[in-house]
Amino acid sequence: MVAEGRQRIDKWLFFARAVKSRSLAARLVSAGRVRINRDKASQASDCVKCGDVLTITLDRRILVWKVLATGERRGPALEARRLYEDLSPAPAPPAAGLSPALAPLREAGSGRPTKKQRREMDRLHGKD
Repeated sequence: MVAEGRQRIDKWLFFARAVKSRSLAARLVSAGRVRINRDKASQASDCVKCGDVLTITLDRRILVWKVLATGERRGPALEARRLYEDLSPAPAPPAAGLSPALAPLREAGSGRPTKKQRREMDRLHGKD
C-alpha cells in the first residue's frame, strides 16, 4: 500500500492536468521524460510527496513543478493548480525583429502564379 502523503506519479500527473489521461502519464514516465528531484522516474508506480520537484519534458516545453499536495480527483483547472507551484523558467524571447504570428512578406509577382495568372499565360501560349 502507498505510504501516507505519497501518490503514484502517473496519478499525480493526471490529477495536476499535465496530461490528458493516466495512460499517457504512464507512457510519459516510461519514456524517461519525468524526473523526481533530478532522478529519472523509472516506473509509473514511483511515488511523489509534498516538496518534491518534478521536471516534465513535454513536446514543446519543459515544466518544473514543486509538489504542494497530493490529489484526490481530476477536478477543474483551478483545483489542479493548487497541487503544484510552477518553477519553470521564463520562455525564451522571440527571434529579433520577427513575430511568429506574421508570415514573411514577398514582393508582388514573385513566387508561384495565381490561378488567374496561369489562365492568362495559357491564353498567351494558345493552350485555350
